[in-house]
Amino acid sequence: MKCPFCGHPEDRVVDSRVGREGEFIRRRRECLKCRRRYTTYEYIEDVLPMVVKRDGRREPFDRQKLRSSILKACEKRSVGVQAVDDVVADIEQRLHDRAEKEISSLELGDLVMEHLQKLDQVAYVRFASVYRQFKDISQFMDEVKGLLKEGEKPKGGAKPAAVAAAKPIVKK
Repeated sequence: MKCPFCGHPEDRVVDSRVGREGEFIRRRRECLKCRRRYTTYEYIEDVLPMVVKRDGRREPFDRQKLRSSILKACEKRSVGVQAVDDVVADIEQRLHDRAEKEISSLELGDLVMEHLQKLDQVAYVRFASVYRQFKDISQFMDEVKGLLKEGEKPKGGAKPAAVAAAKPIVKK
């Protein structure tokens, strides 16, 4: 480790601590030449798959991009930030567990929609309208009708409030 003050390559570790549930190690170091102290952090390198976009481009998985798209779908809904963070963490964990080095943006979108359908159906439809690139109102209505049909299936309880309150919009 090079000293950030004098550039000397040798130092000694004065103190080491595990931080935030083992996510990183904080090390307090002292330069052997100038005797100044500095802190370094060691993180485990995430090896997440590359996301293959619809046009064939590949880009690294971006947790913040995923989180912001889910937050946008949940905007002005009664979905807490913690619930969104839990969805992002679950999707990220699934990606870690995969053996493949790539995931299509379509498959990633399906994972998001699977979570949003359980979390908030309005957020689900908002996300679906962008993700599935609805061309007209009929595609939008088909998606809503699919949700209503799923809500009618007996699940051992009452229909979710979002499904019970949803009424199709009919233009005259």
